[in-house]
Amino acid sequence: HNSSVYLMTMGSIVSWSMTLIPVFMTIVPLFHCNGWNHTWMMPILGGTLVCCRDISSKVIYDAIADEGVQYFGGAPIVLNMIVNTNDAERRDFDHTVEVFTAGAPPAPATLLKIEKLGFNVTQVYGLTETYGHVTECYWETEKWSGLEGEERAAIKARQGVAFPMMEHITVMDQSMSEVPKDGKTQGEIMIRGNSVMKGYFKNKKATIEAFEGGYFHSEDIAVHHPDSYIQIADRAKDIIISGGENVYPAEVESVLFEHPAIAEVAVIGLPDDTWGEAVTAVAALVPDTDLTLEELRGFAEAKLARYKLPLRLHLVDALPRNPAGKVLKFQLRESLA
Repeated sequence: HNSSVYLMTMGSIVSWSMTLIPVFMTIVPLFHCNGWNHTWMMPILGGTLVCCRDISSKVIYDAIADEGVQYFGGAPIVLNMIVNTNDAERRDFDHTVEVFTAGAPPAPATLLKIEKLGFNVTQVYGLTETYGHVTECYWETEKWSGLEGEERAAIKARQGVAFPMMEHITVMDQSMSEVPKDGKTQGEIMIRGNSVMKGYFKNKKATIEAFEGGYFHSEDIAVHHPDSYIQIADRAKDIIISGGENVYPAEVESVLFEHPAIAEVAVIGLPDDTWGEAVTAVAALVPDTDLTLEELRGFAEAKLARYKLPLRLHLVDALPRNPAGKVLKFQLRESLA
C-alpha cells in the first residue's frame, strides 16, 4: 500500500540523518523495496542519483572518486567486494562514505576491515513485507566511541532499534510474550506499524498466520540485548539440527569469514546418517589461496563449540545469489544433498 512506501522513504531520511543535496548511488536493484525507497529519497532532498548498470568494486570506487558519492546501500556481498578489491581498482577519496547494509547479518570481520578503507557501515533490517528496513543499529557515540576492533564490529553487526515510523518491534517467544533483554534468550522478531503490508495477495490463510497475535511474524530468530538492540541469530527455516543441537548458520558464518582465505561463505545443513544434519560450509576463496576442512575446523574451534564446527567443506567459484545479493541457500542444499 502507498502509505508504506511513503513512510519508509521519509523514515529512512530521518534515521540516517541524511543531508540536503546528497549524492546517492543505486546498488540495490530498483525493483527491490529498498531500491525504490532509496531512489525516491533523492527528489525529496534535492539529491543526485548515480546509477550503475553493473556492480563491481571498480564501478563503486570510480563513482565515489569521480561523482562524489556519499551514500549507498547494499548486501554484505558488496562489502566483501570492496574489502577484497585489488590495488589497481582502488581509488583515493577524501570523505567518509555512508553505507547501509542489509539482507543478511554482515560478518564482524568484514565490518572491521571496511571501516579502515573510509566507509562507515550502518546495519539495518527488514523484509519485503515491511517495505524494507525497519530497524537500524544506531551508533550511540557517547556510549561506544571508545570501542575499537572486534568490540566495535560486534556492536555494528546488530540489527538495532526501530525506525521512527514504526510502532513496536520486539522479540517474543511462542506464547507471544517478550523474551528477557539479556542478549541470550532467543525468540522471533515481531513487528507492528503502518509500514507493514496489508497482507499476502489473495492468500487469506497465510495473512492470518503471519499476523497472529496482532504482530507480523518475521520468522527471524533473534535475541534482545539489555540496551533494547535486537540481534538476529538466524532464519528459523535455516537452523541446522545436528546431533539434537541447534546450530545457527549466521553465527558459524561470522567466525569462518575471519579466515584470510575466505572471500564468501554460506553454512547449510545437509542430510547425515549419524548427526541428522551435517554442518556444511560452502566457500569461495580469495584468489591464489587454498583451504582444507581440517584447517578450517582448526581455525574456528577457538570460537565455536565442537558441534558447531563444519563437518564438510565445499569450495565453489561463487555462491548463488538473487538479484538483491542474498545467498540462495536452497539451491546449495539441492545441488549438494
